[in-house]
Amino acid sequence: MKRDFNEFKDFIKRKKVGVVGIGVSNIPLIKFLVKLGADVTAFDAKKEEELGNVIEEFKSIGVKSELGEGYLDKLTGFDVVFKTPSMRIDSEALVRAKNEGSYITSEMEEFVRYCKGKVYGITGSDGKTTTTTIISKLLMEEGYKTWVGGNIGTPLFSQIEEIEEKDMVVLELSSFQLMTMDAEIDVAVCTNLAPNHLDMHKDMQEYIDAKKNIFLYQKENDVLVVNRENEITYKFEKEAKGEVREFTSKRIIEKGAYYNDGTLYLDGKEVCKKDDIVIKGMHNVENYLAAFVATKDNVTIEAMKRVAESFAGVEHRCELVREINGVKYYNDSIASSPTRTLAGLKAFERKVIIIVGGYDKHIPFEPLAYEGYPYIKELILLGATKDKIKAAFDKLEAEKGIKVNMHFVDSLEDAVVKARELGEEGDIVTLSPACASFDMFPNFAVRGNEFKRIVNKL
Repeated sequence: MKRDFNEFKDFIKRKKVGVVGIGVSNIPLIKFLVKLGADVTAFDAKKEEELGNVIEEFKSIGVKSELGEGYLDKLTGFDVVFKTPSMRIDSEALVRAKNEGSYITSEMEEFVRYCKGKVYGITGSDGKTTTTTIISKLLMEEGYKTWVGGNIGTPLFSQIEEIEEKDMVVLELSSFQLMTMDAEIDVAVCTNLAPNHLDMHKDMQEYIDAKKNIFLYQKENDVLVVNRENEITYKFEKEAKGEVREFTSKRIIEKGAYYNDGTLYLDGKEVCKKDDIVIKGMHNVENYLAAFVATKDNVTIEAMKRVAESFAGVEHRCELVREINGVKYYNDSIASSPTRTLAGLKAFERKVIIIVGGYDKHIPFEPLAYEGYPYIKELILLGATKDKIKAAFDKLEAEKGIKVNMHFVDSLEDAVVKARELGEEGDIVTLSPACASFDMFPNFAVRGNEFKRIVNKL
């Protein structure tokens, strides 16, 4: 049973609340907490001039702020602390606050705890955003009022009182959001797991354990959806408390969603043909299979078929930017891990000119070299990881005698210019970095938009 939000309103009133991080999701949260009668202080590493008008706005509603260097030293004496998703629970400031008796939480945890609607939670290393979007489209197609949030969409906690019991809520959840999650999620979907975010997690096991929180607090009438072909997620079945549903692109299964010989099936019934799906690639077939089996209690096969044959994909995911002199340019900026880049490469069904490199998340690049080379015509390297990626391809050449042409550039603009030089009629150029963007851009969307701007002015 979901808890009544009035409980939270009574709890938070007149409490001294610290909110760490003045970002996209926390600005509406801070305003909402003030509306509920809390005494709020906002914390951020940025200085006031970097944050713009938001601090003036906060002052006008009585929000205090602690900014700049050493900002967390003042995180003391609070009844409640809302942390930003990427802040580790074992960070010195949070450990100190907890020892003082503060209740440590996050916007997403409180949202899941009190949300009246049916909650679909989606996590995984790759395919999260597309699967989340497909699930929301399926539910909308069936006529449900659907709210999308978590890692994408809008911050939902400040709108929680508008969400009704008959509504559907679809959340994309990162390992950071899940690390401290201890609330029940009605339908949990785990698309796959591979090494990711090892710059933030102590090791792979901690990353897996964070992801498991999506289903560990479920009850027997809840649902867990797992990828039958991913060794890690398949093992989750042993720990599941609710109904387990599988999807697979490699075998025929009696119950669940599967792909066979050009067709997608759900519980043995045909849903649609692979060639009729607008977004291409086997990774998207798997995203659809996961979405079908997750939503089968709420969505008809007819609605599933309609969405598969009309949904044109999410921005920054294998998104066609334009064609110039017979060369197609694709923006796959969302591909911030080697496995995601591999999935994009395989979708093109020919060798491509690929731009890779970026911020170092401490993920090995050997899979990109050893599995990706058959799909790469030319490799353009940039960013903080270019030497690491080069080393993986050098190793491939030393061990297997397979050489991939590599080109080094200093900026995204240089990369596009180099790609244009190399491209011939019929070629594909894709920005699919296999890395996060933080060495050069605030996030993958800014990187993708900059790529599109450069390509569009060629």
